[in-house]
Amino acid sequence: MIRVLVVDDDFMVAKVHSGYVGRTPGFEVVGVAHTGADAVRKVEELRPDLVLLDIYLPDMDGLSVLREVRALGGDTDVIVVSAAREVDTVRSAMRGGVLHYLIKPFTYNALRAQLEHFSVVRRQPPTMDQSTVDQLFGGRPSAEPAMPKGLSQETAKLVEQALRDHSGDMSASECAEATELSRVSARRYLEHFVSAGRAEVGLRYGSTGRPERRYRWRS
Repeated sequence: MIRVLVVDDDFMVAKVHSGYVGRTPGFEVVGVAHTGADAVRKVEELRPDLVLLDIYLPDMDGLSVLREVRALGGDTDVIVVSAAREVDTVRSAMRGGVLHYLIKPFTYNALRAQLEHFSVVRRQPPTMDQSTVDQLFGGRPSAEPAMPKGLSQETAKLVEQALRDHSGDMSASECAEATELSRVSARRYLEHFVSAGRAEVGLRYGSTGRPERRYRWRS
């Protein structure tokens, strides 16, 4: 499980964000802080994998918290979640090494996409090629990345188009029907896009049986 510390001065907002994290498979909230000092203390005590950090705090701003968290060392990452829109604030957060900056208010899907991207980042092998680095930094690769063995660029484009054109998320079976592929082949391409950070996946629970994996293209 990826351990998350939620930092927000508003108790209700912190509760909502904690609920978002709890709904996301593979993530758990290990602490909540409502002041900057408490946030720094809990990072030092709990050593979370990720901090969801507000900028507007009653005792110190989030950028100061970010600097103190960095001074602690360790490998805790930070995503800013704030209503602060000033260019200087966003740039300072970027220079401080935050993974992303979400402007309030945002939807669960917006946060889930960033959490899933963070999960992909943590699963990367010790060495990377350029296309993987480009994906991690949010940029577009300059050339088409090499496909895994057994997959082709042409078929990948068909699956990509099916995801882009579909309203909402879709299952592997629905993708197979749209592209005239087998369900197994469609799922391989869908999972490839998820691993590459280009699509996101969620689970739909029915009354019986295993939950269904639902895919959505990341905009």
